[in-house]
Amino acid sequence: MKIFLSILCILLVFSGCSSPYVEDNTVEEIAPVTFWSLNQGEGGKLKITTLVPPVTNEKKKLFTLNVDLLKQGKKEFNLKFYRELKLGQLRMLIINEKLAKKEVISLIDTIVSDPDVSPRLFLVLIRGSFEDFLEGEMKVQKNLDYYLYRQFLHYERRNQGEMSIVNLHEFMEKVYSPYSDPVLPIFKADKDNFTYDGTALFNESKYVGSINKREDQMFQLIANDHYLKNLPIPHLNVSLGQVRSKVHMQVDDHFKTLTIYVKVKGRVDEYRGHRNILSRSEMNRMIHDMESYLQRETVGVVKKTQRLKIEPLEVGAHTYSPLVHPMTRRVWLDHYEKMKVHVKYSVKIEPLSL
Repeated sequence: MKIFLSILCILLVFSGCSSPYVEDNTVEEIAPVTFWSLNQGEGGKLKITTLVPPVTNEKKKLFTLNVDLLKQGKKEFNLKFYRELKLGQLRMLIINEKLAKKEVISLIDTIVSDPDVSPRLFLVLIRGSFEDFLEGEMKVQKNLDYYLYRQFLHYERRNQGEMSIVNLHEFMEKVYSPYSDPVLPIFKADKDNFTYDGTALFNESKYVGSINKREDQMFQLIANDHYLKNLPIPHLNVSLGQVRSKVHMQVDDHFKTLTIYVKVKGRVDEYRGHRNILSRSEMNRMIHDMESYLQRETVGVVKKTQRLKIEPLEVGAHTYSPLVHPMTRRVWLDHYEKMKVHVKYSVKIEPLSL
Protein backbone atom coordinates (compact mmCIF):
# COMPACT_ATOMS: atom_id res chain seq x y z
CA MET A 1 0.00 0.00 0.00
CA LYS A 2 2.84 2.38 0.91
CA ILE A 3 4.55 1.65 -2.39
CA PHE A 4 1.32 2.43 -4.27
CA LEU A 5 0.88 5.78 -2.47
CA SER A 6 4.50 6.72 -3.19
CA ILE A 7 4.06 6.02 -6.90
CA LEU A 8 0.81 8.02 -6.93
CA CYS A 9 2.50 11.05 -5.32
CA ILE A 10 5.33 10.96 -7.86
CA LEU A 11 2.86 10.80 -10.73
CA LEU A 12 0.95 13.79 -9.33
CA VAL A 13 4.12 15.86 -9.03
CA PHE A 14 5.23 15.20 -12.60
CA SER A 15 1.76 15.65 -14.05
CA GLY A 16 1.19 19.00 -12.34
CA CYS A 17 -0.88 18.46 -9.22
CA SER A 18 -2.17 22.04 -8.94
CA SER A 19 -5.10 21.31 -11.21
CA PRO A 20 -6.40 18.33 -13.13
CA TYR A 21 -7.33 20.73 -15.96
CA VAL A 22 -4.37 21.93 -18.03
CA GLU A 23 -4.87 24.75 -20.52
CA ASP A 24 -3.88 24.12 -24.10
CA ASN A 25 -1.14 26.64 -24.97
CA THR A 26 -0.17 25.14 -28.30
CA VAL A 27 1.12 28.02 -30.44
CA GLU A 28 -1.06 27.14 -33.41
CA GLU A 29 -4.19 27.19 -31.24
CA ILE A 30 -3.84 30.59 -29.51
CA ALA A 31 -4.03 34.24 -30.53
CA PRO A 32 -2.14 36.58 -28.18
CA VAL A 33 -3.99 39.89 -27.77
CA THR A 34 -1.88 43.07 -27.79
CA PHE A 35 -4.60 45.59 -26.87
CA TRP A 36 -8.21 46.01 -25.87
CA SER A 37 -10.11 49.13 -26.87
CA LEU A 38 -13.06 49.90 -24.57
CA ASN A 39 -15.97 52.18 -25.49
CA GLN A 40 -19.60 52.78 -24.65
CA GLY A 41 -21.80 50.20 -26.32
CA GLU A 42 -25.48 50.07 -27.17
CA GLY A 43 -28.00 49.91 -24.36
CA GLY A 44 -25.47 50.73 -21.65
CA LYS A 45 -23.25 47.82 -22.62
CA LEU A 46 -19.48 47.73 -22.99
CA LYS A 47 -18.01 47.81 -26.48
CA ILE A 48 -14.75 45.88 -26.79
CA THR A 49 -12.55 46.01 -29.88
CA THR A 50 -9.28 44.28 -30.68
CA LEU A 51 -7.12 43.22 -33.59
CA VAL A 52 -6.47 39.51 -33.60
CA PRO A 53 -2.71 39.19 -34.17
CA PRO A 54 -2.19 35.93 -36.03
CA VAL A 55 0.76 33.69 -35.35
CA THR A 56 1.19 33.07 -39.08
CA ASN A 57 1.22 35.58 -41.92
CA GLU A 58 -2.51 35.81 -42.34
CA LYS A 59 -4.64 38.92 -42.61
CA LYS A 60 -5.47 40.65 -39.33
CA LYS A 61 -9.09 40.88 -38.27
CA LEU A 62 -10.86 43.62 -36.32
CA PHE A 63 -13.28 42.14 -33.77
CA THR A 64 -15.90 44.23 -31.94
CA LEU A 65 -18.44 42.98 -29.39
CA ASN A 66 -21.10 44.56 -27.16
CA VAL A 67 -21.11 42.87 -23.74
CA ASP A 68 -22.22 43.50 -20.17
CA LEU A 69 -18.96 42.44 -18.53
CA LEU A 70 -15.30 42.65 -19.50
CA LYS A 71 -14.68 38.96 -18.81
CA GLN A 72 -17.74 38.12 -20.88
CA GLY A 73 -16.03 39.80 -23.82
CA LYS A 74 -13.10 37.40 -23.68
CA LYS A 75 -15.48 34.45 -23.68
CA GLU A 76 -17.52 35.82 -26.60
CA PHE A 77 -14.37 36.44 -28.64
CA ASN A 78 -13.34 32.82 -28.15
CA LEU A 79 -16.72 31.62 -29.40
CA LYS A 80 -16.32 33.63 -32.62
CA PHE A 81 -12.69 32.93 -33.46
CA TYR A 82 -11.05 29.60 -34.18
CA ARG A 83 -8.12 30.37 -31.89
CA GLU A 84 -8.29 31.01 -28.17
CA LEU A 85 -7.52 34.61 -27.22
CA LYS A 86 -4.79 34.85 -24.60
CA LEU A 87 -4.18 38.00 -22.52
CA GLY A 88 -0.61 37.12 -21.59
CA GLN A 89 0.65 39.55 -24.26
CA LEU A 90 -1.87 42.32 -23.46
CA ARG A 91 0.21 45.50 -23.56
CA MET A 92 -2.32 48.33 -23.99
CA LEU A 93 -5.72 49.11 -22.49
CA ILE A 94 -7.29 51.88 -24.55
CA ILE A 95 -10.33 53.54 -22.95
CA ASN A 96 -12.61 56.01 -24.72
CA GLU A 97 -12.93 59.35 -22.93
CA LYS A 98 -16.74 59.19 -22.76
CA LEU A 99 -16.59 55.80 -21.06
CA ALA A 100 -13.86 57.06 -18.70
CA LYS A 101 -16.20 59.79 -17.43
CA LYS A 102 -18.55 57.04 -16.21
CA GLU A 103 -16.15 54.34 -15.03
CA VAL A 104 -12.46 53.56 -15.04
CA ILE A 105 -11.46 51.86 -11.83
CA SER A 106 -13.89 48.93 -12.17
CA LEU A 107 -12.46 48.13 -15.60
CA ILE A 108 -8.87 48.45 -14.42
CA ASP A 109 -9.57 46.38 -11.29
CA THR A 110 -10.81 43.57 -13.53
CA ILE A 111 -7.58 43.70 -15.53
CA VAL A 112 -5.44 43.85 -12.38
CA SER A 113 -7.10 40.73 -10.98
CA ASP A 114 -6.17 38.70 -14.07
CA PRO A 115 -2.95 36.78 -13.26
CA ASP A 116 -2.08 36.55 -16.97
CA VAL A 117 -1.86 40.33 -17.41
CA SER A 118 1.37 42.23 -16.82
CA PRO A 119 1.22 45.28 -14.50
CA ARG A 120 3.35 47.09 -17.08
CA LEU A 121 0.62 47.35 -19.68
CA PHE A 122 0.02 50.90 -20.90
CA LEU A 123 -3.21 52.78 -20.11
CA VAL A 124 -4.47 55.30 -22.67
CA LEU A 125 -7.53 57.57 -23.01
CA ILE A 126 -8.92 58.24 -26.48
CA ARG A 127 -10.87 61.19 -27.87
CA GLY A 128 -12.77 60.39 -31.04
CA SER A 129 -13.06 57.02 -32.71
CA PHE A 130 -10.14 54.66 -32.26
CA GLU A 131 -12.08 52.05 -34.24
CA ASP A 132 -12.17 54.35 -37.29
CA PHE A 133 -8.42 54.81 -37.00
CA LEU A 134 -7.90 51.04 -36.83
CA GLU A 135 -10.12 50.43 -39.85
CA GLY A 136 -8.14 52.81 -42.00
CA GLU A 137 -4.62 52.27 -40.71
CA MET A 138 -4.62 48.46 -40.59
CA LYS A 139 -4.85 48.46 -44.39
CA VAL A 140 -1.50 50.22 -44.73
CA GLN A 141 0.29 49.27 -41.49
CA LYS A 142 0.94 45.54 -41.43
CA ASN A 143 1.56 45.17 -37.68
CA LEU A 144 -0.43 48.13 -36.39
CA ASP A 145 -0.96 46.85 -32.85
CA TYR A 146 2.73 46.08 -32.37
CA TYR A 147 3.68 49.44 -33.92
CA LEU A 148 1.52 51.32 -31.36
CA TYR A 149 3.01 49.32 -28.50
CA ARG A 150 6.55 50.07 -29.65
CA GLN A 151 5.67 53.78 -29.83
CA PHE A 152 4.61 53.84 -26.17
CA LEU A 153 7.58 51.72 -25.15
CA HIS A 154 9.96 54.11 -26.92
CA TYR A 155 8.71 57.18 -25.05
CA GLU A 156 8.63 55.33 -21.74
CA ARG A 157 12.24 54.17 -22.03
CA ARG A 158 13.66 57.41 -23.36
CA ASN A 159 11.85 59.67 -20.83
CA GLN A 160 11.67 62.36 -23.48
CA GLY A 161 8.96 64.39 -21.79
CA GLU A 162 6.91 64.43 -24.96
CA MET A 163 3.90 62.84 -23.32
CA SER A 164 2.62 61.26 -20.12
CA ILE A 165 3.24 57.52 -20.43
CA VAL A 166 1.57 55.53 -17.63
CA ASN A 167 1.42 51.82 -16.99
CA LEU A 168 -1.06 49.85 -14.89
CA HIS A 169 1.23 49.58 -11.87
CA GLU A 170 1.96 53.33 -11.77
CA PHE A 171 -1.71 54.22 -12.11
CA MET A 172 -2.87 51.95 -9.27
CA GLU A 173 0.01 53.04 -7.03
CA LYS A 174 -1.13 56.66 -7.24
CA VAL A 175 -4.81 55.76 -6.84
CA TYR A 176 -4.04 54.46 -3.37
CA SER A 177 -1.52 57.13 -2.38
CA PRO A 178 -3.05 59.86 -0.14
CA TYR A 179 -1.01 62.77 -1.52
CA SER A 180 -1.04 61.99 -5.22
CA ASP A 181 -3.53 61.42 -8.02
CA PRO A 182 -2.99 59.45 -11.23
CA VAL A 183 -2.86 60.82 -14.75
CA LEU A 184 -3.19 59.22 -18.17
CA PRO A 185 -2.20 60.31 -21.68
CA ILE A 186 -5.01 61.43 -23.99
CA PHE A 187 -4.80 60.72 -27.71
CA LYS A 188 -7.10 62.08 -30.40
CA ALA A 189 -8.13 59.55 -33.02
CA ASP A 190 -10.00 59.68 -36.32
CA LYS A 191 -9.81 57.74 -39.56
CA ASP A 192 -6.55 59.45 -40.56
CA ASN A 193 -4.68 60.33 -37.37
CA PHE A 194 -3.66 59.18 -33.91
CA THR A 195 -2.06 62.11 -32.09
CA TYR A 196 -1.19 63.08 -28.52
CA ASP A 197 -3.70 65.57 -27.11
CA GLY A 198 -2.69 66.21 -23.49
CA THR A 199 -2.98 64.65 -20.05
CA ALA A 200 -6.10 63.31 -18.32
CA LEU A 201 -6.52 64.22 -14.65
CA PHE A 202 -8.08 61.98 -12.01
CA ASN A 203 -9.43 62.48 -8.51
CA GLU A 204 -8.23 59.16 -7.10
CA SER A 205 -10.05 56.87 -9.55
CA LYS A 206 -12.52 59.34 -11.12
CA TYR A 207 -11.73 61.14 -14.39
CA VAL A 208 -12.37 64.83 -13.69
CA GLY A 209 -10.66 66.84 -16.43
CA SER A 210 -7.61 67.34 -18.61
CA ILE A 211 -4.87 69.73 -19.59
CA ASN A 212 -4.22 70.57 -23.23
CA LYS A 213 -0.96 70.17 -25.13
CA ARG A 214 0.25 73.69 -24.35
CA GLU A 215 -0.38 73.29 -20.62
CA ASP A 216 1.03 69.79 -20.77
CA GLN A 217 4.49 71.18 -21.47
CA MET A 218 4.47 72.81 -18.04
CA PHE A 219 3.25 69.59 -16.45
CA GLN A 220 6.15 67.67 -18.00
CA LEU A 221 8.63 70.21 -16.66
CA ILE A 222 7.40 70.45 -13.06
CA ALA A 223 5.81 67.07 -12.33
CA ASN A 224 6.68 64.35 -14.79
CA ASP A 225 9.98 63.89 -16.65
CA HIS A 226 11.47 67.33 -15.88
CA TYR A 227 12.61 67.29 -19.48
CA LEU A 228 11.35 68.42 -22.87
CA LYS A 229 13.13 67.59 -26.07
CA ASN A 230 11.47 70.59 -27.66
CA LEU A 231 9.66 73.57 -26.07
CA PRO A 232 8.11 75.90 -28.67
CA ILE A 233 6.94 79.34 -27.51
CA PRO A 234 5.15 80.67 -30.62
CA HIS A 235 4.28 84.17 -29.41
CA LEU A 236 7.98 84.78 -28.65
CA ASN A 237 8.98 83.28 -32.01
CA VAL A 238 11.39 80.92 -30.30
CA SER A 239 11.78 77.20 -29.78
CA LEU A 240 14.00 75.75 -27.06
CA GLY A 241 15.61 72.33 -27.24
CA GLN A 242 16.99 69.85 -24.68
CA VAL A 243 15.12 71.63 -21.87
CA ARG A 244 15.81 70.31 -18.38
CA SER A 245 14.32 71.53 -15.14
CA LYS A 246 15.00 71.33 -11.42
CA VAL A 247 11.96 71.94 -9.24
CA HIS A 248 11.66 72.86 -5.59
CA MET A 249 8.24 73.20 -3.95
CA GLN A 250 7.75 74.90 -0.62
CA VAL A 251 4.60 75.15 1.51
CA ASP A 252 4.60 77.67 4.35
CA ASP A 253 3.97 76.56 7.95
CA HIS A 254 0.38 77.79 7.92
CA PHE A 255 -0.51 76.11 4.59
CA LYS A 256 -1.45 79.46 3.07
CA THR A 257 1.12 79.77 0.28
CA LEU A 258 2.73 77.41 -2.22
CA THR A 259 5.95 78.60 -3.82
CA ILE A 260 7.46 76.71 -6.74
CA TYR A 261 11.04 77.43 -7.80
CA VAL A 262 12.01 76.11 -11.22
CA LYS A 263 15.48 76.25 -12.75
CA VAL A 264 15.40 75.63 -16.50
CA LYS A 265 18.35 75.00 -18.76
CA GLY A 266 18.13 74.66 -22.53
CA ARG A 267 19.27 75.97 -25.86
CA VAL A 268 17.75 78.02 -28.65
CA ASP A 269 16.95 75.65 -31.49
CA GLU A 270 15.04 78.16 -33.61
CA TYR A 271 14.36 81.89 -33.52
CA ARG A 272 12.25 83.81 -36.04
CA GLY A 273 11.83 87.12 -34.25
CA HIS A 274 13.42 90.54 -34.78
CA ARG A 275 15.78 90.59 -31.82
CA ASN A 276 19.51 90.23 -32.28
CA ILE A 277 20.01 87.28 -29.93
CA LEU A 278 23.78 87.47 -30.47
CA SER A 279 23.58 90.59 -28.32
CA ARG A 280 23.75 89.75 -24.61
CA SER A 281 21.31 92.53 -23.65
CA GLU A 282 18.78 91.40 -26.26
CA MET A 283 19.14 87.79 -25.15
CA ASN A 284 18.57 88.81 -21.53
CA ARG A 285 15.34 90.56 -22.50
CA MET A 286 14.15 87.47 -24.32
CA ILE A 287 15.05 85.27 -21.33
CA HIS A 288 13.00 87.57 -19.09
CA ASP A 289 10.03 87.19 -21.46
CA MET A 290 10.48 83.40 -21.40
CA GLU A 291 10.44 83.36 -17.60
CA SER A 292 7.26 85.46 -17.51
CA TYR A 293 5.58 83.12 -20.00
CA LEU A 294 6.57 79.96 -18.13
CA GLN A 295 5.42 81.45 -14.82
CA ARG A 296 1.96 82.36 -16.19
CA GLU A 297 1.47 78.96 -17.80
CA THR A 298 2.61 77.05 -14.72
CA VAL A 299 0.37 79.06 -12.39
CA GLY A 300 -2.53 78.24 -14.71
CA VAL A 301 -1.82 74.50 -14.47
CA VAL A 302 -1.50 74.57 -10.67
CA LYS A 303 -4.72 76.55 -10.26
CA LYS A 304 -6.57 74.06 -12.44
CA THR A 305 -5.52 71.26 -10.08
CA GLN A 306 -6.69 73.38 -7.14
CA ARG A 307 -10.13 73.94 -8.69
CA LEU A 308 -10.47 70.22 -9.32
CA LYS A 309 -9.13 69.39 -5.81
CA ILE A 310 -6.61 66.90 -7.16
CA GLU A 311 -2.94 66.19 -6.52
CA PRO A 312 -1.11 65.16 -9.72
CA LEU A 313 1.77 67.47 -8.73
CA GLU A 314 2.17 65.68 -5.36
CA VAL A 315 2.54 68.97 -3.48
CA GLY A 316 1.33 67.34 -0.27
CA ALA A 317 4.46 65.18 -0.12
CA HIS A 318 6.41 68.36 0.65
CA THR A 319 4.49 68.83 3.91
CA TYR A 320 5.86 65.64 5.52
CA SER A 321 7.78 66.20 8.73
CA PRO A 322 9.14 63.72 11.28
CA LEU A 323 7.66 65.80 14.11
CA VAL A 324 4.19 66.38 12.64
CA HIS A 325 1.44 63.83 12.18
CA PRO A 326 0.48 63.69 8.47
CA MET A 327 -2.87 65.15 7.49
CA THR A 328 -5.64 63.12 5.94
CA ARG A 329 -6.19 63.54 2.23
CA ARG A 330 -9.41 65.49 2.74
CA VAL A 331 -7.85 67.96 5.20
CA TRP A 332 -4.84 68.49 2.95
CA LEU A 333 -6.96 69.12 -0.16
CA ASP A 334 -9.04 71.67 1.75
CA HIS A 335 -5.80 73.56 2.46
CA TYR A 336 -4.44 73.06 -1.06
CA GLU A 337 -7.55 74.41 -2.74
CA LYS A 338 -7.22 77.78 -0.98
CA MET A 339 -3.46 78.28 -1.25
CA LYS A 340 -1.93 81.26 -2.99
CA VAL A 341 0.47 80.15 -5.72
CA HIS A 342 3.78 81.80 -6.52
CA VAL A 343 5.98 80.45 -9.31
CA LYS A 344 9.51 81.64 -9.97
CA TYR A 345 11.48 80.56 -13.04
CA SER A 346 15.18 80.96 -13.67
CA VAL A 347 16.07 80.27 -17.30
CA LYS A 348 19.61 79.64 -18.46
CA ILE A 349 20.43 79.40 -22.15
CA GLU A 350 23.50 77.38 -23.06
CA PRO A 351 26.19 79.56 -24.67
CA LEU A 352 26.83 77.03 -27.43
CA SER A 353 23.31 77.56 -28.73
CA LEU A 354 24.10 81.13 -29.77
